Amino acid sequence: MLPLYIIGFMGAGKTTIGQKLSQDLHIPVFDTDHLVEQAEGKKISQIFAEKGEPYFRDKESEILLSTKNINGIITTGGGIILRKENRDFIQTTGSSVFLKCRIEKIMERIEYDTSRPLFVNKTLDEVQALYESRLCFYENTAKFIIDTTHLSIDETSYEIIKRIK
Repeated sequence: MLPLYIIGFMGAGKTTIGQKLSQDLHIPVFDTDHLVEQAEGKKISQIFAEKGEPYFRDKESEILLSTKNINGIITTGGGIILRKENRDFIQTTGSSVFLKCRIEKIMERIEYDTSRPLFVNKTLDEVQALYESRLCFYENTAKFIIDTTHLSIDETSYEIIKRIK
């Protein structure tokens, strides 16, 4: 089962659910975005602004590869599935769950979050197009899918635990 990779679009609840699963299963959780920030000594928005998205994606892939022997939960950035090598790595290294969520709910969750560089100053149509361009990658990478649109944190954790045991 482990590592357990949690994938999905920004605002789907990956970090929150990873923390809840960590508590429920008594295993550690690691967040790839946080690990990139630690390695770079900067927030992701700063990395995007100063070095660009390609640089960030390289660092993100590097961090992902370092999780191979982690016996825990790894929450990922929403764009980690853009690279085929990352999708292949996730599929062959552990188990994975895609937290699927309706775009309207995602927009509610991240509407005022200025820390997401791919969301700032975007219209609903632009965010929806980004979501739809990634959807097949999420669905094809994950071993199972949980729709979090109408689930609480506890319900989502329960559904994941039920499927991985």
